[in-house]
Amino acid sequence: MLDKQQKHEEKMKNFDPESQMATTDNHYSDKKFWDKVKNYGKQAGKQTIYYSLLLFYTAKSPSVPKSSKMIVVGALSYLIFPVDLIPDFIPVVGLVDDASVIAAAVMKIIQHIDDDVKDNAKQQLVKIFGGNGDYENIDKQLLG
Repeated sequence: MLDKQQKHEEKMKNFDPESQMATTDNHYSDKKFWDKVKNYGKQAGKQTIYYSLLLFYTAKSPSVPKSSKMIVVGALSYLIFPVDLIPDFIPVVGLVDDASVIAAAVMKIIQHIDDDVKDNAKQQLVKIFGGNGDYENIDKQLLG
């Protein structure tokens, strides 16, 4: 039993959730993430895209533990997965399930979202939505 546990712990120590998910076409990839943001960004809204970007940039941070990265990759995989509980092409409600999963994931990993992650996400919002970059208050509700 102890030998099995040690093998499992060693396997988890070397586990890289992002690379594991990337090996399957039906799951997460950076390209699929950016395609989804590009195609549904305006429909999803600034808040959902901002939260998605927070997750994306948090996952790229080397200081974030693997367990938190697994939550992020799971949420972003759900975001890009073509079969949703509510299909994305349905106006208004089509992205509600995606937004819910993204918001729940942000709440789970909130302690790993630092100023660099927020700045990167806000810069990306300017590229997606335009404007003067005045997104300083977008995270007040969530991050206080």
